Amino acid sequence: MRAVIVGLLLLLGLCGSGAQGSGVQEKAGEESAEQTTKQTTPDIWAEVRALRDMVVELKVEQRNMEARVTDSENQLILTKAQVELLERQNSDLQTRLSSSESELVVSKSRIDQLERENAEREVAFYAALTNNGYVGPYNTDITLKYNKVFTNIGDAYNPATGFFTAPVRGVYYLHFTVCGGYSGLMGVYVYKNNKRIMYNVERKEESDLEYFTNSVVLELMAGDEVHLVLPSGHSVYDNGNNHSTFSGSLLFPL
Repeated sequence: MRAVIVGLLLLLGLCGSGAQGSGVQEKAGEESAEQTTKQTTPDIWAEVRALRDMVVELKVEQRNMEARVTDSENQLILTKAQVELLERQNSDLQTRLSSSESELVVSKSRIDQLERENAEREVAFYAALTNNGYVGPYNTDITLKYNKVFTNIGDAYNPATGFFTAPVRGVYYLHFTVCGGYSGLMGVYVYKNNKRIMYNVERKEESDLEYFTNSVVLELMAGDEVHLVLPSGHSVYDNGNNHSTFSGSLLFPL
């Protein structure tokens, strides 16, 4: 019986030793795992902090990019507004330029018209009858053509016809000198258009040069004509000394 008890005690001792060894091994494993965990945990937190820093940097960069985009958009809006303003200003300038050109054309047209009107108001002529000596007497009335023209401002007198034509409505001064050489009648008629308005005549008793002059102030419409006529049976005289003359001028327009 004692032997059995001893044997059981030995067996229990062996079991206890085995259990203790196993516990030691398990404890060693736990310590190793804890050590590994302790070594691994700092590495993970470092990576997390690095990732966090990267995220922060990315957010900062994103904000910077958004700010630059906003600035670019603002610049674009400002540039577009400036372009629109320049386009409006250019359009206004084009409008003013067109208006100025139109005003210039109108002004030039008005100036041309005034120059024409002014030229038409500059009227004066002086002409002598002939270098051939005696004219007449004839058995019919003839128009005297004063073909030696010395002055013809405005070209209102026509030496080919002997007619003075008023270029504008106005008051005109007309003057004539008649020289006679033969004895007998010397004189002229003054015609306005087809109407005789004056008769000037003298009877000469001797065959020498004799003169008379006369003048008339007439209100004429544009296109009215004035000319001198030698009556039938009358004579006048002229030569290179210009004894017989016809002249006139515009006093003022109406």
